[in-house]
Amino acid sequence: MGLTKRYGDVTAVAGLDLTVAAGECFGLLGPNGAGKTTTIEILEGLTSPDGGDVQVLGAPWRDGAEGRALRERLGIQLQETQLADKLTVTETLALFRSFYRRSHTVDEVVALVELEEKRGARVATLSGGQKQRLAVACALVSRPELLFLDEPTTGLDPQSRRQLWEIIRKFKVAGGSVLLTTHYMEEAERLCDRVAIMDHGKVIALGTPSELIASLGADHVVDFALAEGQAVTGLEEALKALPGVKAVRSGPPPAGISLTVAEVHRALPALLALLQSRGAELSLLTTHHATLDDVFVVLTGRQLRDS
Repeated sequence: MGLTKRYGDVTAVAGLDLTVAAGECFGLLGPNGAGKTTTIEILEGLTSPDGGDVQVLGAPWRDGAEGRALRERLGIQLQETQLADKLTVTETLALFRSFYRRSHTVDEVVALVELEEKRGARVATLSGGQKQRLAVACALVSRPELLFLDEPTTGLDPQSRRQLWEIIRKFKVAGGSVLLTTHYMEEAERLCDRVAIMDHGKVIALGTPSELIASLGADHVVDFALAEGQAVTGLEEALKALPGVKAVRSGPPPAGISLTVAEVHRALPALLALLQSRGAELSLLTTHHATLDDVFVVLTGRQLRDS
């Protein structure tokens, strides 16, 4: 509680309060630099906070035997995992298994991450998705109660991403707890029971994915942009008056305008009629269901994947 971490003049974590319940998958969302990785590294015992209290599985981090006992109850997959290229999958897992007094067998954990066909392959020959599954296998080998995953699917193809989602889902179904950081909104919506949106080291929104999306007050988002060089005086005020429109958001040129709408079947025809009456031409028009990404943009004015 009240977690704080500074690096010189930069405050990475600014008085953060978080509670993760047993048996839930909790997601930390936010742009690069929001403080997600610093937060998770403090919770993992890899980084010391400058202020605040930390309890993991009901215990504070301590040196010596108590710290080792707590660490054996955790599974940790770092944002970048460097494994020995010349070891095989089996050798890698046997090495990590040797660090713990209580663990899965190598065969059990290979089966958990579906790498049976690659058990004799050297790490250097694995695909990106297979390396990520092996990294998660190293985190799972100790039979952890709490699994830390820092952007586990970044850079993976859709199939590899879904394979990792299934591994995480099975771990949670078996009674494990998960703390996950991610840039992928579909990932958070599918996996997480609750999410905290972070920005500048603070939690700016907390709830279930459906609760946060519902906070927009609308189900759809309409994005459009005018043809190059066009501008319409008083357009934003006219857009706010359209039927079904709950909010209007515009970015600096050449960014377009986003409408948060409750009734897209009413708002869209009204929008087209308005633009036609003003002599405006469209260069872009899209619609989509409201997402956590839209929640973040409304709260901060930035995309979740912005640097």
